[in-house]
Amino acid sequence: MRETDVPVRERFPETANLTDAPFDRALADPGRIVARRRVPAAAGGATAGGAAAGGAAAGGAAAGGARAAKDAGAAKGAGAAKGAGRVARGVVRTAGADEWSAVTAGEFAAEVARLAKGLIAVGMEPGDRIALMARTRYEWTVLDYAIWAAGGVTVPVYETSSPEQVAWILGDSGARGIFVETAGNRAAVAAVRGDLPDLAHVSGLEPDDLERLAAWGAAVSDEELTERRRSRRASDLATIVYTSGTTGRPRGCELTHANFLATARNVVLAGVPEITADGASTLLFLPLAHVFARLVQVACVECGMVLAHGTPATLQGDLGTFQPTFLLAVPRVFEKVYNGAAQRAEADGKGRIFAAAADTAVAYSHALDTGRVPLALRARHRVFDALVYRKLRAAVGGRLRYAMSGGAALNARLGHFFRGVGVTIIEGYGLTETTAPIVGNRFTPGGNRIGTVGRPFPGTGIRIAEDGEILARGVSVFGGYWRNPEATERAMDGAWFRTGDLGELDDDGYLSITGRKKDILVTAGGKNVAPGPLEDLLRAHPLIDQAVVVGEGRKFVGALLTLDEEALPAWLATRGRPVPRVGDALDLAALRDDPEVRAALDAAVADANKTVSHAEAIKKHRVLDRPLTEADGHLTPSLKVRRHIVTAEFAADIDALYS
Repeated sequence: MRETDVPVRERFPETANLTDAPFDRALADPGRIVARRRVPAAAGGATAGGAAAGGAAAGGAAAGGARAAKDAGAAKGAGAAKGAGRVARGVVRTAGADEWSAVTAGEFAAEVARLAKGLIAVGMEPGDRIALMARTRYEWTVLDYAIWAAGGVTVPVYETSSPEQVAWILGDSGARGIFVETAGNRAAVAAVRGDLPDLAHVSGLEPDDLERLAAWGAAVSDEELTERRRSRRASDLATIVYTSGTTGRPRGCELTHANFLATARNVVLAGVPEITADGASTLLFLPLAHVFARLVQVACVECGMVLAHGTPATLQGDLGTFQPTFLLAVPRVFEKVYNGAAQRAEADGKGRIFAAAADTAVAYSHALDTGRVPLALRARHRVFDALVYRKLRAAVGGRLRYAMSGGAALNARLGHFFRGVGVTIIEGYGLTETTAPIVGNRFTPGGNRIGTVGRPFPGTGIRIAEDGEILARGVSVFGGYWRNPEATERAMDGAWFRTGDLGELDDDGYLSITGRKKDILVTAGGKNVAPGPLEDLLRAHPLIDQAVVVGEGRKFVGALLTLDEEALPAWLATRGRPVPRVGDALDLAALRDDPEVRAALDAAVADANKTVSHAEAIKKHRVLDRPLTEADGHLTPSLKVRRHIVTAEFAADIDALYS
């Protein structure tokens, strides 16, 4: 098959915009819990019964939020929302841990309304670009919707961005204002502010900062906010999301209200509705500057899922205290859960039991695909569920049933393992230019073809070009690159967007990704090699943090590897060996030459080579003496390798492979 189209299922009028859902829900069901905010354990007693941070005046503010949304309902609904601040709020408590305080629909709309009025009061006009530079947190979401309610356009900036990156994004977008989280973020903006004539406002986003902004908006009437909010239509620009810039300067992708509404509704409601069942919740910890996390945020607001915000550093504890039912993550998260469990079992002398349990889970998952699970396998599965699988499910909160993986390929065995354990992970595929996923597997029986990224979601068409490139069209595809018509023209083939990825469609319309067009290596012998699949397999090994396959113009394929500094101490401990250190840091120089470590890496490379032909196989590999990091420019904020930077900086290491 070379082309497949799936008709759109969820539609909406041109008058719709992203702020309709929160304001409509505030009228229809003001006491419904729509989010939970972290309350630090030490502060829990003081705030458990009060309003969410930044919403101390929630009772009165909710009334304002309801009035701002009065076009959505009758006076009775507005009266109900007026009392939203007095709804008894539930607090999720775990002894000695952070708490999660509930935010109702009425309170969320009230906070959005107050901040939107503040933005109007300080001079924000419809269409103005306002940047957000912060980690994923509740205030990010509230400000995003406040900017939209005031008629603005949100410009996300990764909180780890350098001053040069900040200057480019703010300058190119013409941002009028920016909200920053840390002193470092503020310093990055200050360092380049002289080059940003359009930038009029720089603000923090802590409770005091937002209360001050809301106070400025006190004179803005509910009617003025309603008029401003309703002036935005589906076809209007909602955000400019800058690509991660793996090959050069980031380009701003123009995404409209319609892009997000159509993608969220057709992916979730028409594609994976299981994740919205009663009691559904998600913990969002990936950067909201990334379009996939942003789409999940929008989907939660659109579909009524309870949304909480976490960080990668606190993920393990947050899963235990918040207990989500759905999770969006990158493959590395699932790899670390598996590898950590395997290492703990090995350290406790139960390595053989865990290995047998893993094999059983994988076999059970494969049997599910056939529609028949043999009795003996079913019995083994029950035994290991009691011994192993329940503990693994508890480690991810105990309620997690569904997960979606994106950003890189998920190892097929890992996908089968987790499904056998009781947590179904589906893979999806999309880009910033397609408002995140346009293709995905499903949670329905027979709908998850592990090893593929699934079928198109409703409203999407996929075509495979003659050279193997994946082309996409439909409701999710962006309008173009901001102020860059030349790049837009290069990216489009009529209505089809050129993704730059290579893939294949099977007879049932399932898509498999085979590589990235610009990453293809051509060896001296003329062999085309896609590095991505090999790199994904290598990164799944517990000792390997990053892998970069090389060989352009060379006589064979090689690889640069970096060691996983988190996994190494536990791995050495299971072998009864001390951890070599230089001061407080691991002695990577000693470890990369360690015979046992090298033997493990050799085995990982050999396993990866089993998936490719002899000409594509890695013949030699080299362990680098330092990690690849975002801070040093090796990785993008979404942790993709900047291949051109790595190959230039480590040219001597590459040459050593071939000397």
